[in-house]
Amino acid sequence: MIEISHVDKWYSASFQVLKDCTTNVAKGEVVVVCGPSGSGKSTLIKCVNALEPFQKGDITVDGTKVNDPKTDLPKLRSRVGMVFQHFELFPHLKIIDNLCLAQEKVLGRAHDKSMAKGMQLLERVGLKEQAQKFPAQLSGGQQQRVAIARALAMDPIAMLFDEPTSALDPEMISEVLDVMVDLAREGMTMMVVTHEMGFARKVANRVIFMDRGEIVEDAPKDDFFGKPRSDRAQKFLSKILSH
Repeated sequence: MIEISHVDKWYSASFQVLKDCTTNVAKGEVVVVCGPSGSGKSTLIKCVNALEPFQKGDITVDGTKVNDPKTDLPKLRSRVGMVFQHFELFPHLKIIDNLCLAQEKVLGRAHDKSMAKGMQLLERVGLKEQAQKFPAQLSGGQQQRVAIARALAMDPIAMLFDEPTSALDPEMISEVLDVMVDLAREGMTMMVVTHEMGFARKVANRVIFMDRGEIVEDAPKDDFFGKPRSDRAQKFLSKILSH
């Protein structure tokens, strides 16, 4: 579903943020991307739907080459759902209208069908009763669940999550992760940048560990947690799993 081949990205002549990154994500696979801050994790997944340009290599999503100048990027992004660290909801629109807007403007879906789809997805994430509220009236965890529902409203072929729980209070994290676990179990193709190792252990098929712009490890979940090959990954795990 997602092929990343020898991708390099520079922010400046002296600062390379991605170095020869190669991996792939099969249909229905859940891949967790982890590593220390500044390792290039978020940049890598933003390259998948061309929110970040890259200078070398290729990324292909379901047969469409992301870095081909002829690629229709808005169409590609409508097929690859993205959930950000900060929820990026439109504050002046009600929750249901946040879910309908892109369906109508990008997919050309009729208003009544967009409303029906939006309500169905709000019910799925446990927020149907919040449909007529504004984002500021919801908790952070609720807003992030709305953001997931909004991405799903576009019928994506894959979902990208960029640290979706890092801006949340601890007690709100599980309500967002529960929705993501359900998605994974339903067979959604997912790339998830996260420090939530419990989530990774529960649903990831593979774990990618990055450091200083490089993919240091790309291993099945049990291998990564059981015996990471690199000293850097062992050190990282010892720190985050010791508490």
